[in-house]
Amino acid sequence: MDPKNPTTDPVEETPVADAGAPDTVSTGDAAAQLAAMAGERDQLAAEKAELQDRLLRRQAEFENYRRRVDREKSEFAQYAAGEALSAMLPVLDDFERALKQESTDKDYQRGVELIYTRLFDALKKLGLEPIASVGQPFDPYIHQAVDRVETEDAEDQTVLDEYQRGYNFKGRQLRPAMVRVAVHPVKAE
Repeated sequence: MDPKNPTTDPVEETPVADAGAPDTVSTGDAAAQLAAMAGERDQLAAEKAELQDRLLRRQAEFENYRRRVDREKSEFAQYAAGEALSAMLPVLDDFERALKQESTDKDYQRGVELIYTRLFDALKKLGLEPIASVGQPFDPYIHQAVDRVETEDAEDQTVLDEYQRGYNFKGRQLRPAMVRVAVHPVKAE
């Protein structure tokens, strides 16, 4: 650059190949170079394809990992809530037993009933579902037979009474119902 005139740049002179000069590269060398370049291109294309495949696999693995972690978090939260509800069931049982007892103080009995109702409603909102048992056919998956009574008054293998209520939590059994089951008497021959 000229210090006196900063707006003008000197043009760098580059040697220009003489148009009339003979080609120094022979056709055999050009073919070899072309073949080498084609081989290098094919190798780079294969590496690119391999890297793209690895990238897609890693992305799929990460997506599966993310889904699994989300599912495990959700299951853990439900399991933790189920454990808390399971710990509350004896309290609910005590309230039910207290409500079955007669009391001379009607206000006291009404207070216990209100507390039980509020507790039961709160647990239902969390996902607690009572299992209906009385009058239903005995199902060993949801009932625990504590007593068997021989009777003709009810159908065979029907639940007559419930000693302890069974509960489900969001569709999964939390506790089976303890029940008394009717059986037909064995006829002596």
